[in-house]
Amino acid sequence: MATKLLLLGLLINLLIVKDAQSVGVCYGRNGNDLPSERDVVSLYQSNGITKMRIYDPHQPTLEALRGTNIELMIGVPNDALQSLNDQNAANTWVRDNVQNYPDVNFKYIAVGNEVDPNNENSQYVGFLLPAIQNVYNAVRAANLGDQIKVSTATYTGLLGSSSPPSNGAFKDNVQGFIEPIIRFLAQNNLPMLANIYPYFSDPGTNLPYALFTATQPVVNDNDRQYSNLFDAILDAHYAAQARHGGENVEIVVSESGWASAEGGPVATVENAGTYYRNLISHVKGTNGTPLKPGGSIETYLFAMFDENNKNGSPDEKHFGLFSSNQEPKYGQLGFS
Repeated sequence: MATKLLLLGLLINLLIVKDAQSVGVCYGRNGNDLPSERDVVSLYQSNGITKMRIYDPHQPTLEALRGTNIELMIGVPNDALQSLNDQNAANTWVRDNVQNYPDVNFKYIAVGNEVDPNNENSQYVGFLLPAIQNVYNAVRAANLGDQIKVSTATYTGLLGSSSPPSNGAFKDNVQGFIEPIIRFLAQNNLPMLANIYPYFSDPGTNLPYALFTATQPVVNDNDRQYSNLFDAILDAHYAAQARHGGENVEIVVSESGWASAEGGPVATVENAGTYYRNLISHVKGTNGTPLKPGGSIETYLFAMFDENNKNGSPDEKHFGLFSSNQEPKYGQLGFS
């Protein structure tokens, strides 16, 4: 009996270790003072960061990643989606940017980022699903389907309702666009990617709720208790998906971050450091969310560096975990 109990304990520990996720970091390059690609990869390695997201097939980055075993989420930029509506073009894209790098550890291809009928990316809506399908076909034809998952990166702006989380629903004019994508992902056992930002959800109204520092539940949703805004937003995405056949489609958090400056009173180094530390601890744990309990949450932090050429509001330049001189802004973060 003692031997059986010992074996059971070892099995449970193995399952827990297997489910635990290391945290990835997005590598954006919208800065004119950033380190070289090889120095960036070395910085990932020296900090134990084993997952990277990039937003386009940047050849110097791919070269620097050769032989490192860093898991890579590679992006298809929105302005390439139309061309990939042709299957031959998708085959070529996969050949040139994936198959030509057999010693790079590709894990995901994110086809498009935050394509939305209601934002500046609305022109790409009609091209997104065919591009996803063609890239998926190309990956399968290259016998890489077991290694690489194809998806697209969505965001909370697609939701028309998110509070309480069980009321999560896509906007009326988003539903017809997103449902075929969700159903394609479900049919092919592919995840959804979602950029989840409590920072952009009016965190000043309840800062502890946004920073994972609330000492008691803030939202009671059908007896599900929410003590942090991240879980509430993520579960709203799950609820919205479930209305369109995606109740079993896993969500990978493809971005989450907090600005450290130029974003009003909540955009401080102290708040950003608190958010990143607590987010890492939360998603690496095995509690999951109230709607999807019992597992870690695969998450990519945004971003590796402050990016002084980033477009948009001024705070967009201040999401980096590291300064351009490679110094950490928040001390040592336990990525793995």
